Amino acid sequence: MLITGASGGIGRAISLAFGAIGWYVGVHYAQNESAATATLEQVINAGGTGDLYQADVREATPVRRMVDRFSSCTSGPLVMICNAGIGQSDLLVRHSDEIWDNVIATNLTGTFHCLRAMTPHLLTRGGGSIIVIGSHTGFHGAKGQSAYATSKAGLIGLVKTAALEWGPQNIRVNLLLPGWQKTDLTEGIFPEGSEWPDHALRRSPAIEEVTGTIVRLAQLKDVSGQVWNCDSRHL
Repeated sequence: MLITGASGGIGRAISLAFGAIGWYVGVHYAQNESAATATLEQVINAGGTGDLYQADVREATPVRRMVDRFSSCTSGPLVMICNAGIGQSDLLVRHSDEIWDNVIATNLTGTFHCLRAMTPHLLTRGGGSIIVIGSHTGFHGAKGQSAYATSKAGLIGLVKTAALEWGPQNIRVNLLLPGWQKTDLTEGIFPEGSEWPDHALRRSPAIEEVTGTIVRLAQLKDVSGQVWNCDSRHL
């Protein structure tokens, strides 16, 4: 499987979960090669195999080259986890064009590049699975998160359309919401203590439950076009 944004945070946790069941893991990174190398080492120590894959997901050609190389290094069913993303914390009225463009280009257009690049290889292999990591914010918005929320909302339409178009070719495309996780993306805004009033269980989901769900979903043969919410909030 190939996972974008695997150098740390949720991406690293997903990589380790697949490594633990003996999978080949393509560890993608954009700039932080040392962190990606650390992820790959942990994957191998967990019992998996893998390689590093560098690309700027905002650019179509590097993504296509990355996916071509990944496909040539693997056999059997293909799985891609589109996890790469960035955040922002500016009120809408203060948003610069540069921030807006970068968030949309990374989170939404970058995912589009990955899906489009992977499709020919999935068709050749007779199908496969793509899981896109979304956000609860994409459904409900959040103050100071206009670009991020918009990019994640766009993923809903992208996933559902891809699932409809590619379903007849046995390509499954699903969206997964991992809930609040402590990562660089949530530093400074992660709720602490009992600050979970919108969660029925009054807590965030454990990362192990999230990664376990992703591993299982990647292998389900009859599920596509769905939104999987891993916490206890209503959509």
